[in-house]
Amino acid sequence: MSRRKIEMHHYRQALLRMRQGDSDRDIARSGLMGRRTAASLRTLASERDWLATEQPAPDDATIAEALAPSKRAITTVSTLEPHRERIAAWLAQGVSGVVIHTVLKREHGFTGHYSAVRRMLDRLKQDIPPKTTVRLNFAPGEAAQVDFGAGPTLEHPAGGQRRTWAFVMTLCFSRHQYVEFVWDQTVATWLGCHRRAFEWFAAVPARVIIDNAKCAIVKACIRDPEVQRSYADCAEGYGFKIDPCPPHDPQKKGIVESGVKYLKGNFLPSNPSVISPTSTARPRLGPWKRPAPDGTARPAKHRWPVSKSSAPCSCRCPRVAPDLGVWSQANVHPDCHIQFEHAYYSVPFSLVGKLLWFKATDGMVTIYHDFKPVAAHGRTRKYGDRRTVNDHLPPDAQAFFAHDRAWCLEQAGRIGPACAELIERLLSDRIVERLRAAQGVLRLQKSYAASRLEAACARALAHESPYYRTVKTILAGGHDLRSDDWAATTPEAIPHSGRFARNAASLFAAPDTVQ
Repeated sequence: MSRRKIEMHHYRQALLRMRQGDSDRDIARSGLMGRRTAASLRTLASERDWLATEQPAPDDATIAEALAPSKRAITTVSTLEPHRERIAAWLAQGVSGVVIHTVLKREHGFTGHYSAVRRMLDRLKQDIPPKTTVRLNFAPGEAAQVDFGAGPTLEHPAGGQRRTWAFVMTLCFSRHQYVEFVWDQTVATWLGCHRRAFEWFAAVPARVIIDNAKCAIVKACIRDPEVQRSYADCAEGYGFKIDPCPPHDPQKKGIVESGVKYLKGNFLPSNPSVISPTSTARPRLGPWKRPAPDGTARPAKHRWPVSKSSAPCSCRCPRVAPDLGVWSQANVHPDCHIQFEHAYYSVPFSLVGKLLWFKATDGMVTIYHDFKPVAAHGRTRKYGDRRTVNDHLPPDAQAFFAHDRAWCLEQAGRIGPACAELIERLLSDRIVERLRAAQGVLRLQKSYAASRLEAACARALAHESPYYRTVKTILAGGHDLRSDDWAATTPEAIPHSGRFARNAASLFAAPDTVQ
């Protein structure tokens, strides 16, 4: 009972005793009020004829109205009256009184004290209706609330101190809670925490109430939020509905908010062994374990089991967990690869420059175009690693990579021993890489018969000039077709004709000695 109601009760009791004939001294002796207060009440009752026993006693409202002090008319006008609307707008925006006073002095020429601003704000707040709220009730297993909170700073496996985040999932009915410390708030981490939380609860709630974190909601909106594609697959796989809170309205998930506050302000300061990387002590409170090597701390199931009352309305976890993957988009680079987490994965060259969707699971990266998979690679976590399928490359690039040293030796062996020896000498050069020269010699088959190429290689070897230019000059001049003893032919005997015959000596000279 409030002080105002107690006073009215005492006044009414004192008035009833006066009507029965008690004196002011008797009333004061009973402890209801002092003699002076009783005398003032008797005077007021006599004026209003309340002491007559034949009249009914007044009620509390009538007594309170008679005892209320008369209101004095306010004759002074606040110096801030010209700025009332401006101050009211600032108050609605949540601007503090100190800032309002500073802006008024700096931009509007106000010279008064801050107390004038405070009094104006008090009067404006009286005109604002009080905020009302409604408590949300949940059935067992109906919903769970999820949030991220700032965690402690831990030693990272890669070295150095790093800040952690606390993933918190709380069942709305039983208030049982799962907490895990993680290094980041990526989509993969978000999905993994959901999976481990469901496995620990051994059930999946019908609805998961979340904030508008980027790892879950792409576009926050009251009525039409856009859910992250990876999280939508997770909800479909486990069979729960995603219920994002309206923007800037965290009260809609106040249960998990309270859990985060308790975690940061109560439990962690009083249980430092829970998150100490070097601690071996067992925590003193339920759902915690020492941090794993990756820096996470997970609940101990035997310490805080799921309430039986939360089980009937929640569905059990699927025996085979859904294949959770991170959906994302990437442009195809000119080298026919997309980039994901500092690794590269090839796609068909016809898709260069296009924006493609891909799904990255723990073991695979699958790339899609027009809702159809166009490439699939084993996932790698090595920095700069490339996963390439040769069939994805352009035809000329495929041919270039296919015509390697082994291919050149194999093709030369099919042509003849002289060609094989010349290709082997080209590839065995210890100073210059002559793979392109070997490929050029073999490419001469497109213009000349294999027998002529074999004869040209033999003539080049006989004159100790195993070079692509020499072979091409012999074939272009038709010297491989001569029937004389070409092995004893001197440079001066070769006619100076043809596009490639600059001088007699250049036919048999090494490329470095050609004039």
